[in-house]
Amino acid sequence: MYVPRTNAVTDRAELETFVNTHHVGQVVTVGPDGVPDATLLPVLWEGDEIIAHFARANPHWGRITSGSPGLVVVVGPDAYVSPGWYATKREHGRVVPTWNYSAVHLSGPVRVHDDVEWLRVAVTRLTEHHEARRAEPWHVTDAPERYVAGQLRAIVGISMTVTRVEGKAKLSQNRSDADRAGAVAGLRAEGDHPAYRVADAMEAALRER
Repeated sequence: MYVPRTNAVTDRAELETFVNTHHVGQVVTVGPDGVPDATLLPVLWEGDEIIAHFARANPHWGRITSGSPGLVVVVGPDAYVSPGWYATKREHGRVVPTWNYSAVHLSGPVRVHDDVEWLRVAVTRLTEHHEARRAEPWHVTDAPERYVAGQLRAIVGISMTVTRVEGKAKLSQNRSDADRAGAVAGLRAEGDHPAYRVADAMEAALRER
């Protein structure tokens, strides 16, 4: 990933929170024939490991050689930024459109897991993570055991040992405070949820300057 210095996010805890807050990522691997495969999966990053699982019917997992390199791409909200929102547009006009976004790329060796107990633990960890904020969290053990066993047979697990992490927050850090304030106001005026979230991220980054 191309990461200019002004856009780099390097704090490991911040990156882990980003991944586990956005919940899903594109899992990318390359098969024996050199053809890349990508599947959007719920992921959980804990320590040096990413865990997820495929539907057994998905041919992607069968093309993964144990220990081969993988990439997980987690992307936050993104939005088009109009140059018409910049204060400098009125000053000299030397401005162009851009696109703001945040993303984390994680890479490392990937392994497939078809062991029922590994899958049970992985599914339980994923479920507990997503249910933790609910007033009445659902637990895997709430479902009948026979039903759960059947569901586990329908999936295949995957883990990736994280050996490299790249974080990027492209939030107009290269613009003046006035330009950034104009972009935030413009995004909020768009009236859609992703644009609001990008504006929130930009304001947070502005406070950290």
